Amino acid sequence: MSETLHPTPRAAVPVLWAGLAATALVTAYAWLDAATTRVLAGHVAASYPALGAAEVDAAVAAYLAILTSVGVLGAVTWVVVARAARRGRAWAPYAGTAALVLAVAVALAGLTVRDTSGDVGLAPALGWAQLLPCAVGLVAVTLLWRRR
Repeated sequence: MSETLHPTPRAAVPVLWAGLAATALVTAYAWLDAATTRVLAGHVAASYPALGAAEVDAAVAAYLAILTSVGVLGAVTWVVVARAARRGRAWAPYAGTAALVLAVAVALAGLTVRDTSGDVGLAPALGWAQLLPCAVGLVAVTLLWRRR
């Protein structure tokens, strides 16, 4: 077998599963907001006061599709890296690091990219929430790179 085993610390595996849970919570939060507090809808309406309710709802639906896609991709990544770490695969720390870099880039984009109104496109509460799985990812990647 060409793939060598790496002494991945077992402590990383539960943290990776916690990252999956954090990703699920953040993704669910976006849907919960859309059904209850409507922070995202309020943000879109404030950024574009000329939009009607149907247009605001369409924008929120687009954001939900994007956030759900990011959440699903993140969840798949957590599972793949957790299984690789549990099996001691040498590529697990590299995959975890790459995933963390991409996740931080996506979260920072959500916090900083401005749309045509001049305001950030994603409501700040949802943008900051995207950093929760990144924080867990930082801990996991640190543990993945630690030698026994």
